[in-house]
Amino acid sequence: MLRSRIAPILVLALILAACSQAAKPTATPTASVAGGEKPISGGTLTFIVNAEPPSFDGHRETTFALLHPIAPHYSLLYKFDPNDLTKVIPDVAAEMPAVSADKTTVTVKLRQDVKFHDGTGMTSEDVKATYDKIIFPPTGVLSPRAGAYAVVSAVNATDKYTVEFKLKYPSASFLTNLASPWNFIYSAAKLKADIHFYEKNIMGTGPFVYDGNTKGQDWRGKKNPDYFGKDKDGNKLPYLDAYKALIITDANAEVTAIRSKQAMIEFRGFTPSQRDDLSRSLPNDLAIQEAPWICVNYVVPNSTKKPFDDPRVRRALTLAVDRWGGGEALSKTTIVKDVGGLMRPKGPFAMSDADLAKIAGFGKDAAANKAAAKKLLTDAGVPNLSFKFLNRNIQTPYEPVAVYLIDQWKQVGITATHDVKETSAYQADLRAGTFEVALDFNCDFLDEPDLQLAKFWSASKAGKGLNFAFYDDTKLDGMIDAQSRETDPAKRLALVGDIERYAMDEMAYQYPVLWWYRIIPYLSVVRGWKIGSNHYTNQDLTTVWLAKK
Repeated sequence: MLRSRIAPILVLALILAACSQAAKPTATPTASVAGGEKPISGGTLTFIVNAEPPSFDGHRETTFALLHPIAPHYSLLYKFDPNDLTKVIPDVAAEMPAVSADKTTVTVKLRQDVKFHDGTGMTSEDVKATYDKIIFPPTGVLSPRAGAYAVVSAVNATDKYTVEFKLKYPSASFLTNLASPWNFIYSAAKLKADIHFYEKNIMGTGPFVYDGNTKGQDWRGKKNPDYFGKDKDGNKLPYLDAYKALIITDANAEVTAIRSKQAMIEFRGFTPSQRDDLSRSLPNDLAIQEAPWICVNYVVPNSTKKPFDDPRVRRALTLAVDRWGGGEALSKTTIVKDVGGLMRPKGPFAMSDADLAKIAGFGKDAAANKAAAKKLLTDAGVPNLSFKFLNRNIQTPYEPVAVYLIDQWKQVGITATHDVKETSAYQADLRAGTFEVALDFNCDFLDEPDLQLAKFWSASKAGKGLNFAFYDDTKLDGMIDAQSRETDPAKRLALVGDIERYAMDEMAYQYPVLWWYRIIPYLSVVRGWKIGSNHYTNQDLTTVWLAKK
């Protein structure tokens, strides 16, 4: 069978170039640029994580609170180049994938020098077991990203160091999806012994080995002496001797930790006021990077609970919210900014503002929208609707966004009681469906419809991994599947627009509030790390190093 290595590289380059043009990171004048500097080995990086993960399994979870402390223990098949986040490079793969002439067979050759932290060598059986768990999870195993790999019919280990992905049809997104930061390579032996092993245990092939954690306090990793990675000069990676993630859930305490130099960086993002506070306090010691963010909060009505099984009630909730006014006000105090639909505003798949304004809740006449919301509630028989509004106890931006929504709903006669829970309990309620309306999030590592729309697959089809609105809709499933198969960019963009109009307006299943904006102020001794348009990629810390003051 004829195979080409050029085609997939071109596809990757074109997709990533389009994304990078829409999400260029910016650095403030105080940012330290380490161009031409020679990395220094040694030292311990201390950084902040403002939540704890519900489990340790990257295949299962959806929160940055897992990736930031735990990603350094693992390798991926492919990853985004930490020196150029617009490029995908091999990680445990030996080279870029080979694609068959009909674009339905993707073959990956693996490195032969990769070892798990227990000393066993990694083979194709480990990669197959990893992707089988993600794509074809057995009963009782949660896989939120199974829908994003619906194109895959089989994963085969064709020899000890070769893996083959069989696709049902050519896919516009599959190659970039192989660089998902969630797809930690797991041991086939560990999974065979206990499919739930990685929910409570750490054992990867990454640059840092697990060195312990104290619940509610910290997570620790130390350099893996057997790590396979090297820099362009042939020096062994990682540069750091160790890292320590400090669990700090209070926003003021986070700022204090950076100001006092107890921590060096927080990789998720600070508010404009926190950035300015730190800039004033550390004028000679601070660097700042900023970028648009592929991240947004969602209002999610539970369609299995009355009256939220009624599309009129769901539409009223979104119509009541003045997003344009909210974006202007909230962007001054927290990390939300732009109004957009299901795809990131100004990104390669974004709907125009004119088209977006035709969708319920996105028009600029706030008074008219609120009047329409009141009428829908009356027509549905719930003019004085009240409910508990489930939220996560992360102050930025969950609290201000929720407070704004509650105030907007109050203006149309809705009483929402703020029900705030820590991350594990919050996500447990989402997954169990034990809530009425929730403030969810949709964040990912790439501007890609297959990723952003994965939340919209029918709950039963997606294994209830991401669809916390819990509806089943075969029409919508068909629309999502059709856009995934479309390789013509213009036609695909139109299909994505049709999905937005149907899911957000006609059915009003779940809908964005405001898209986020990423601001990272950090101690300038931290080098070798670049901001991207998400807080998921570039977190294995392989290239991070500490300058001497």
